[in-house]
Amino acid sequence: MSKKAAEHHKKASEHHEHAAHHHAEAAKHHESGHHEKAAHHAHTASGHAIHARHHSEEAGKAHAEDHGHK
Repeated sequence: MSKKAAEHHKKASEHHEHAAHHHAEAAKHHESGHHEKAAHHAHTASGHAIHARHHSEEAGKAHAEDHGHK
């Protein structure tokens, strides 16, 4: 695997970890009745998920480039 693809996979993993943290925080705040804080964390989690998906797609592109696929 290319270094470029590996870096994108690492970044995707990091964003998934951050998203999971924010989902857990959203659940905690929602359960305690702090709905505004819960919404903030849910929104932040969504952003991390989008970034993770982007890095995953870029990893796939890098892998394809390494193997002559377009």
